[in-house]
Amino acid sequence: MNLFIARPRVLPSIFFDDTFIGNLGRIINSGGLVNHGFTNDDNHGSSRSSISQSDSTKIPMETKTITENTSTKPEQQNERIQWGNDREFLLSCISMSIGLGNVWRFPATAYANGGGAFLIPYIIILTVVGRPYYLLEMVLGQFSSKSTIKIWDMVPAFRGIGFVQFFILVALSSYYCSLMALTLFYLINSFQTELPWSKCRPEWGPNCLDSLRRSLNATVAYPTNVAQYSSAELYFFKEVLREKDNIDEGIGMPDWRLALCLAASWLVVFLVVVRGIKSSGKAAYFLASFPYIVMLGLLIRAVTLDGAGEGILYFVRPQWDKLKDPSVWYAAVSQCFFSLTICFGAIVMFSSHNRFEHNVYRDAQIVTTLDMFTSFFSGLIIFGILGNLAHELNTDIDRVVRGGTGLAFISYPDAIAKFTWMPQFFAVIFFVMLFVLGIGSAAGLASSVIAIIHDFKPQWKMIHVSSGVVISEFLIGLIYVTPGGQFMVTFVDYYITSFVAFVPAIFILIGVCYVYGLNNFLDDMEFMLKRRLGWYWRFCWYFLTPAIITGVFIYSVVNLKLLTYNGILYPDFAYVIGWILFSFALLQIPLWLVVSVIKKRHEFSFPEILKRTFDSSKNWGPDMNDIKIRWFEFRRDKKKTRSG
Repeated sequence: MNLFIARPRVLPSIFFDDTFIGNLGRIINSGGLVNHGFTNDDNHGSSRSSISQSDSTKIPMETKTITENTSTKPEQQNERIQWGNDREFLLSCISMSIGLGNVWRFPATAYANGGGAFLIPYIIILTVVGRPYYLLEMVLGQFSSKSTIKIWDMVPAFRGIGFVQFFILVALSSYYCSLMALTLFYLINSFQTELPWSKCRPEWGPNCLDSLRRSLNATVAYPTNVAQYSSAELYFFKEVLREKDNIDEGIGMPDWRLALCLAASWLVVFLVVVRGIKSSGKAAYFLASFPYIVMLGLLIRAVTLDGAGEGILYFVRPQWDKLKDPSVWYAAVSQCFFSLTICFGAIVMFSSHNRFEHNVYRDAQIVTTLDMFTSFFSGLIIFGILGNLAHELNTDIDRVVRGGTGLAFISYPDAIAKFTWMPQFFAVIFFVMLFVLGIGSAAGLASSVIAIIHDFKPQWKMIHVSSGVVISEFLIGLIYVTPGGQFMVTFVDYYITSFVAFVPAIFILIGVCYVYGLNNFLDDMEFMLKRRLGWYWRFCWYFLTPAIITGVFIYSVVNLKLLTYNGILYPDFAYVIGWILFSFALLQIPLWLVVSVIKKRHEFSFPEILKRTFDSSKNWGPDMNDIKIRWFEFRRDKKKTRSG
């Protein structure tokens, strides 16, 4: 017995007999579906109906059968819109997964965790965590043609995972567009004759240093006894954010300028997602390719700057002692999740619109490899520019490196202000690139929320669902464009997205590999893609990947500290609210497990009900009826082969 393969759940032998296959096809084509060997997750036992007498004489009574009569004709059952072509799917995945996290989050994370040494754990984590998850989600979505909640017809007791991911998607979408609003604000102000962050203003006080290029003969350094700030930094905090020192008395009212930028950002997202994948698929050609054109131009400019070589060496030079630090591996996993957008449900949604036979195995390799390349590519650009900034200020590079929004809205604008040739041009193309990257990811996240709602209410028009989601997200997003907005971005990111995401990630692998059965999943994948994956994937899905994620989650819990923003503590009530939101999200998993048990209380007695709770729903399987019949035949043949 292979240690790394979950033992497949044994279905009744009669489930795969020839009589059943014939009856199944006849019943499906007459408008009903026999649940033969699966459980009815939608109705109580009192409402179960039986098949006709003529069919019941052909199917043994010991096999439970449930017939669902529907008014939907067979040819109307699969109405899920598909991508215009295979390229649209691949480019949409690229535009969603390769975004702001690659451009500003990866370089700063790499610097803080050992520079070039961080690349080693990152590549390892991407290989044994990111890539297996990406492929898993692609397969689940394409095989079932369902979004992140509906795919758990596979194991209805685990449907809470989908609701946790929906909760995360709503939160992540809301603050992601607030970052795009900041980008749009900078983009608009980049068209001025002089970049507004290049010089200090009198109201900023005497400790401000102009970001303009200084004479190379001048020696400029940060004083050791007085705090000095660049004009780019003060412009970000005092002019753009107008940030409060703390939020003890509230976060304040939305800034009308940023609110307009936020509205414009959501309007662009709406235009991309208004018709579902019909519109977003066409936009993906531009959203996935344009940033690389800009990045190539920025790289050429970055490496020609004075001091760029030192900055790039700082980025790639390994600090080997960092590999022994568990926090470095934790950072690699976090970066992998954030960068690839795995375990949030968006990948499942995209792949659910594929042709059933589409080669998602190939696409998963392309996207994950390109993501790693883009992260490294962005690091070269950013650190080349930061090296020039350190050279101009005659200081160490670690004095000019900032993480998160600071890297995009302080360090880079500060460096651009020092360009002697057309600084406005480089500012414009940089923020256009950031905005386009953000649109690609934001559209993917918003599309996932829209798809989940539309799957539950298919009778609602897509334009109405899209409008409702965009307006709701915009209203939520107004809290991020207040004077305390960045406090809220950090708060929501910690309690609702980053920290929570590890839990559904663990349960996804438990549900697929240990409950549904890894062999069953591999059979489904083999039926769909006509290929059987080898030991590497089995080892990752069954053991290595869940072990790493569980270890990282335990590490994060053990090393838990009070959340701060730039070293500032939140009010006590904020921590209470944060843990309430965190608990609300995670309680969805046991809640829906209990719901699944309650639904079966009339069908089975204890302890049989506990076992049946984890059976697949009758709705699980390929969406097209003819494919579902062939799937049953394939599994029947597999069972015969295994039984010898």
